[in-house]
Amino acid sequence: MLALLRSEAQHRRLPSCVMTFEPHPRDFFVAQKGLPASSAPARIATLRDKLAVLQACDIDQCVILPFNLSLASLSAPSFMQDILARGLGAKYVLVGDDFRFGAQRAGDYNMLTQYGKKLGFDVARMNSFEIPNLEAQSKISDSQPTIRVSSSAARDALRRGELNEVTQLLGRPYTLSGHVVHGRKLGRKLQFPTLNIRMGHWNPATSGIFVVQVHDLHSKPLMGVANLGVRPTLDANDSNAGRVLLETHCLEWPQEWDMNHGYGKIIRVDLLHKLHDEKKYDSLEELKKGIAQDIETAQAWYQNYLKTSG
Repeated sequence: MLALLRSEAQHRRLPSCVMTFEPHPRDFFVAQKGLPASSAPARIATLRDKLAVLQACDIDQCVILPFNLSLASLSAPSFMQDILARGLGAKYVLVGDDFRFGAQRAGDYNMLTQYGKKLGFDVARMNSFEIPNLEAQSKISDSQPTIRVSSSAARDALRRGELNEVTQLLGRPYTLSGHVVHGRKLGRKLQFPTLNIRMGHWNPATSGIFVVQVHDLHSKPLMGVANLGVRPTLDANDSNAGRVLLETHCLEWPQEWDMNHGYGKIIRVDLLHKLHDEKKYDSLEELKKGIAQDIETAQAWYQNYLKTSG
């Protein structure tokens, strides 16, 4: 879809532009109703990660609309007139085949096309994109031979911990990024120092223990083991106040890194393979043994990964 947008923009000699919303509309409505954050769909990507992917896809501009009560109440005709035509000066609008917009989701492709003729922009619709279903190919099952690429499919695969499927749906490994923050320094006490990213939301699309690849601005990619979740073994009232945290231990800690390396820097962590769900250990000693076992399993998986991928 982004490739089609870029091609059309180049043909028309216009900048390519993507519009997105923050927070996610469903997050907003859940908060408005006073429901727990877990009632909203799991977040696949942070705003930072979304913008990074758009940049990597050579999109010229990104417009972020703050989704608030005013925007939620905006009628579909007003959205087209005030935002698309008057605000952006749109000449070409590309949407998905299930796109809805405006208050009560009253606007659809047909309405957009009708108003576009009056307001001076063309409208195109991208049909659903499907990929082969790896599960259906690997075994005899009643599964459909193809999967429709969608955020719902990606969420489902992440929930099940099927990262190969996630990579196929996204066209890349599933990635999380953020600033490295201070924690309790428990990892270094256990002799497993970690790079910690505090998630900005409480409802991640996946959780557990993963084999990962770590990227920063200076070092080559590093293999590691990461815990994404709330760390059930530890007190929920610790320095991270029970928030979702991504803690990554690099399998080989570079010699030039000291114990304070990374604080304040942005790193990117690619999730390659899920080892297991989070576990609650009876003691820190048992936790230490569990981490050591995870590292051993991750190293074996990574060696096999290198053989099969290259």
